[in-house]
Amino acid sequence: MTTSPDTPLFLKALAGETTSRPPVWFMRQAGRYLPEYRALRATTPGFIEFCHDPEKAAEATLQPMRRFGFDAAIVFADILLIPRALGQEVWFEAGEGPRLGEMPSVEAMRDKAEGAGEALKSIGQTLSLVREQLDPSKALIGFAGAPWTVATYMLDGVARSIGKGERAQARTYAYAEPEKVAAVLDVLVEATAHYLKMQA
Repeated sequence: MTTSPDTPLFLKALAGETTSRPPVWFMRQAGRYLPEYRALRATTPGFIEFCHDPEKAAEATLQPMRRFGFDAAIVFADILLIPRALGQEVWFEAGEGPRLGEMPSVEAMRDKAEGAGEALKSIGQTLSLVREQLDPSKALIGFAGAPWTVATYMLDGVARSIGKGERAQARTYAYAEPEKVAAVLDVLVEATAHYLKMQA
């Protein structure tokens, strides 16, 4: 497949074209290592609220593009926006990271899955703001967490071992209640699909 001459380098590479150089972008290219991000982040106490503020999230998305000129921007968001959209309480504790309340029933989450895109429309607004300001030669990447990764946070809740990669509670659930975990994953697949469709 041959793309048009004005197609961003990143998208040319994805289309399998030979490019003059490999396109460059990084996961987590926005964030705490940037002093301008730390200053911006200090303006909003709650991290989830920060993610849902289109103007601030757009600025966080664009900061590394201005500083480094990467070939693609990735929208600033968090994988735990999906559990929150499904009705699970999510909060961040200083020095500890994310905490999640008790996971709602599968039935309750299933009722909310189809509306995940609408519940997270602020991320779509962020993408629109970024696209308005982003150099047309740069690609823009949407974002969502993989269902299993998100499920491990949801199942572990407040007991999660921060930073140790143990996911002990999630693994216990997977062995002890495989049908429940499969049902949770099905809900997450549906919710994530609606979320990503909204971003497209």
